[in-house]
Amino acid sequence: MKYNFYAGPAILPREVIEEAAQAVLEFNGMGFSLLEISHRSKEFIAVMDEAVALVKELLHIGDEHEVLFLSGGASSQFYMAPMNLLDESTKAAYTDTGTWASKAIKDGGLYGQVDVIASSKDKNYSYIPKGYDIDASYRYLHLTSNNTIFGTQHQSFPETNVPLVCDMSSDIFSRGIDINRFDLIYAGAQKNMGPAGTTLVIVRKSALGKVSRKIPAMLKYENHIEAGSMYNTPPVFPVYVSMLTLRWIKKNGGVAGMQRANEEKATLLYNEIDRNSLFYSPTNQEDRSRMNVCFLLHNSELEKEFLTKCKEAGCIGLEGHRSVGGFRASIYNAMSLEGIQVLVDVMKAFEVSKG
Repeated sequence: MKYNFYAGPAILPREVIEEAAQAVLEFNGMGFSLLEISHRSKEFIAVMDEAVALVKELLHIGDEHEVLFLSGGASSQFYMAPMNLLDESTKAAYTDTGTWASKAIKDGGLYGQVDVIASSKDKNYSYIPKGYDIDASYRYLHLTSNNTIFGTQHQSFPETNVPLVCDMSSDIFSRGIDINRFDLIYAGAQKNMGPAGTTLVIVRKSALGKVSRKIPAMLKYENHIEAGSMYNTPPVFPVYVSMLTLRWIKKNGGVAGMQRANEEKATLLYNEIDRNSLFYSPTNQEDRSRMNVCFLLHNSELEKEFLTKCKEAGCIGLEGHRSVGGFRASIYNAMSLEGIQVLVDVMKAFEVSKG
């Protein structure tokens, strides 16, 4: 048995992979592959409609927001969001909590004034800043809800008098959120939803159409809304697999069910990291991610040996990001509790062997 701990593209439910594989061979009794069908066909329109409906159902989204499936990765939203929401005469607040937040800050500054009102860079992004003031004059506050590289996560979102814009690429559908607090949420599919190639965007309709700049047609949210996410040819296969994953989430207790399972998995793994004399967590305890568990060995010279033991037990993809090293266990929705237990058992056995 293999257990996939890669940070992304990441683990998908086995039943989703099997159904998607069949659709690649023949889709819906049509006699040819999903990869060959027109995005204008009634068969694919039904896929897109169901995917959108499931997002709305799972996240309790009302008529105030629109749901889009756009081409490409979430990094494109670093500039698309401010291009559509931030006028040159206005300003936005950003928090710097890691690599992806820093990239969003850089791109946001191309379209208006961007103020970094809080940062955890001073301690190598090992915590989530709190207790900062947000002036009501800001157009929005941009957050990155979960930080895959450094293993931190907003356990709650700050109370503000301005709308929130949030990159939820690595924890969307992993826990409940109050959608009404957000003008915009964006999330790449390749963590908790599907394969790389599509990005989910949830945008408040009343937030749009307020900037004076001319926006290229492909980068204007209103155009994608009007076209039902088909302003250009959509990424057919990633949208289909995302739809299958959303079905799986619904069948397994919805977002609330995912949250319960994720809390159980994270607790099991963090308890072992804290107990085990060989390992430690570099992140602030109250800000630890339930999606990306980052940890280190006190003796870094043992890293290769530990990774070898993990691979022998079937635990794959545990290397930390190249910029920080150590280990990272990405335990997204589709990761089983069994996989976490196998990793914990390897850690315990490794401690005994070094005793």
